[in-house]
Amino acid sequence: MRDQETFVPFSDDDEHDATTGEFELSERQALRRVPGLSTELTDVTEVEYRQLRLERVVLVGVWTEGSQTDADNSLTELAALAETAGSQVLEGLIQRRSRPDPATYIGRGKVDDLGSMVRSSGADTVICDGELSPSQLRNLEQRTKVKVVDRTALILDIFAQHAKSKEGKAQVELAQLEYLLPRLRGWGETLSRQSGGSGRGGGAGGGVGLRGPGETKLETDRRRIRTRIARLRREIKGMKTVRQTKRARRSRNAVPAVAIAGYTNAGKSSLLNRLTNAGVLVENALFATLDPTTRRATAEDGRVYTLSDTVGFVRHLPHQIVEAFRSTLEEVADSDLVVHVVDGAHPDPEEQVRAVREVLAEVGADRLPELLVVNKTDAADEETLLRLKRLWPDAIFASARSGRGIDEVRAAIEARLPRPAVEIRAVLPYDRGDLVARVHRQGEVLSTAHLPEGTLLHVRVGAALAAELGPFVTADTFVTADAR
Repeated sequence: MRDQETFVPFSDDDEHDATTGEFELSERQALRRVPGLSTELTDVTEVEYRQLRLERVVLVGVWTEGSQTDADNSLTELAALAETAGSQVLEGLIQRRSRPDPATYIGRGKVDDLGSMVRSSGADTVICDGELSPSQLRNLEQRTKVKVVDRTALILDIFAQHAKSKEGKAQVELAQLEYLLPRLRGWGETLSRQSGGSGRGGGAGGGVGLRGPGETKLETDRRRIRTRIARLRREIKGMKTVRQTKRARRSRNAVPAVAIAGYTNAGKSSLLNRLTNAGVLVENALFATLDPTTRRATAEDGRVYTLSDTVGFVRHLPHQIVEAFRSTLEEVADSDLVVHVVDGAHPDPEEQVRAVREVLAEVGADRLPELLVVNKTDAADEETLLRLKRLWPDAIFASARSGRGIDEVRAAIEARLPRPAVEIRAVLPYDRGDLVARVHRQGEVLSTAHLPEGTLLHVRVGAALAAELGPFVTADTFVTADAR
């Protein structure tokens, strides 16, 4: 796992790469298939065919509540998720129901329409805008004769593609296995046969050396998955200890922590790059960055604080993801301020805010001070911005792409940083420059004066640093004229 507190050197020559993550972006795009180039062979099996071609998908949604616009926005977001995963979206189908059908998700009649749409469009995959039960998955695949994927599996697939750090990969694998375990099922006769027969002669699955009690292939798979899940949980727990140690060190040094949270593709990484020159990957895609990045920043008064970019949220974020990434999300819960980034150009920014706050409440971060930042104002229309300003009068409106409003965001963050608890005046000898530097780094310097015996500081500091300054505290509250 990379060191999340390492500061990346920055120079003017590298401004473009350092602020957009161009090297990482070009590397990711180089691995993508190019639509329009045929990779089909004449004599190829169905499994090999699926591996070679870009998946062509049909989207299916069930509209149970809200307006038609809400249903359309939900399916549009599903299309963006599918394209991020590398699929080509062909068609979309929405079924109006009071609740999803327990057997086929969309109802038996609509399944026939879906099958016709799949055959006419040449699709090889159906993606459903919801989490399907094992029986719903099986019934839909049997009726449509193509692979069926639900929203949860799609998001997990995107996470698997974009995770880079050791911790991120372990968290994604854990979430995938926990999702897969109850959905294991045999395909035809091969996976349902026993690896060892129990009758005389061993039966179809027996043979020399294989007679006796055995277990089915599915049971073997389930046992291996449970073993792997237990191992991954131990690994993530160990990584969590490392993360807690880093947080404890920052807390011990009285370094305020600011977490940047928000909906996926709202511009969190772009904002972090603008504020700190972090060089984090920036891409117009959902869940482009998963691994949290922490960078150090310095306020106008000299105080040091940290800014952390977190994993993006989405409507109905799979609970497997929330549980697997809990140690990462706890970074938000342990911060002093949450900068909540909202996509001002999104068709439904209010729903984005609701979804993010729902996940923040799950990890106990809803009690923290929140600074709402409406991003992408350069792409939003004036009517939407006026409506959002009336809805969120305390929000800061900015554009990480153009840089407009970034100074206001920085000033708002610094104004909301926790102030040190103890206000004192101390005269520090000139040979204690190290202590003066710590006061400037960790405390809030209200005034400075240079006296013959040392530097007179009027500061607010934390309790630990105040104890170290105790021997130098002066009862004289007068500050000389040359104080600045």
